[in-house]
Amino acid sequence: MEERQAMLPPFGAELPEWDATQARVLDAADELIRRRGLGGVTIAELSRRSGLSRPTVYRSWSDADDVVRSALLRRVIRILGSFETPARTRAGLVDDVLRFSARFRADAVYGRLLDDEPEAFTRYTLQRVGSSQRMILAWLATAIAAAQDDGSVRRGEPREIAVMLLLIAQSAVLSHGTVTELIDEVAWERELRAALDGHLRP
Repeated sequence: MEERQAMLPPFGAELPEWDATQARVLDAADELIRRRGLGGVTIAELSRRSGLSRPTVYRSWSDADDVVRSALLRRVIRILGSFETPARTRAGLVDDVLRFSARFRADAVYGRLLDDEPEAFTRYTLQRVGSSQRMILAWLATAIAAAQDDGSVRRGEPREIAVMLLLIAQSAVLSHGTVTELIDEVAWERELRAALDGHLRP
């Protein structure tokens, strides 16, 4: 998987790997979501777009929903891979969460879900803690622990603090489109920054 070398150990030691055949299926899933939304992702369409047989797709995934979850996880790994090292201070951590949020919203697949299928985004990202969220939580917890050593983040279990930090950011990102008439982009980022900083401040 091309993204693997971009990741550093603190981002999670157990990164999934997809071979070339699986990557063709995931690329097909990305394209289907962008063009048709989640309703367009079926095993038949994945087979057609990837040029692979249905049995080949089924060898790696149980159903289309399973493929979608893998595709979304791969995109989260790519976004995390764009960060060279975890932050080591509260200011750096808040900056990184805001940068992650911006890249997440700009992502072709996640952006499509946020704009056109927010209920699907909720189903895949909020109703249960899946692999994508666990990857993000590991990234956040690593940075939180480092910033605690720096003294700029309050004491506490890093993973517990990370859970609430993720919930704050996820809620802000999910609700962004519904509050654009009430708050502009600059104010939205300013208030999200204040909320994140307040959660972490000693």
